[in-house]
Amino acid sequence: MGNEASYPKEMCSPFEKGEIKRLSKRFKKLDLDSSGTLSVEELMSLPELQNNPLVKRVIDIFDTDGNGEVDFEEFVTGLSQFSVRGNEEQKLRFAFSIYDLDKDGYISNGELFQVLKMMVGENLKGWQLQQMVDKTIIIMDKDGDGRLSFQEFSALVRGLEIHKKLVVTLVYCQQNLKA
Repeated sequence: MGNEASYPKEMCSPFEKGEIKRLSKRFKKLDLDSSGTLSVEELMSLPELQNNPLVKRVIDIFDTDGNGEVDFEEFVTGLSQFSVRGNEEQKLRFAFSIYDLDKDGYISNGELFQVLKMMVGENLKGWQLQQMVDKTIIIMDKDGDGRLSFQEFSALVRGLEIHKKLVVTLVYCQQNLKA
């Protein structure tokens, strides 16, 4: 895993030195098999993540090298997107990546349907959800290509101030570190 002090400043920029140390302690505590990486199962051991329908998508986004596990650098970089010091653009890009399943820079009708299905579960019938997705694409797809670009997505969610909701303070992390 390496020493948290050895990571590049840009990776840790939203965090102060003490926060990085606390994140390192939390990472080590979560790393049940001491492998230096966190598996989906280890991350899912956190009670606050167990009932989140999008947690596996978030883990996929944190896992930038695609090896199925999250190392310390990926952990800190991923969490930095939720820092109170993180910027709006970064948070919007993270939210966009939740929906961009194939990472092609666009949200297709099918991708929007799949992610919303994860979120609503069985609360809506498939045809009802598809109608919502179709309507969203029709209204927000300004260039008429049948998919949402980051700019189109941003126009949709910016008014919702989603970036203000994508915040985790390290006070919360500090409390959990002591547990």
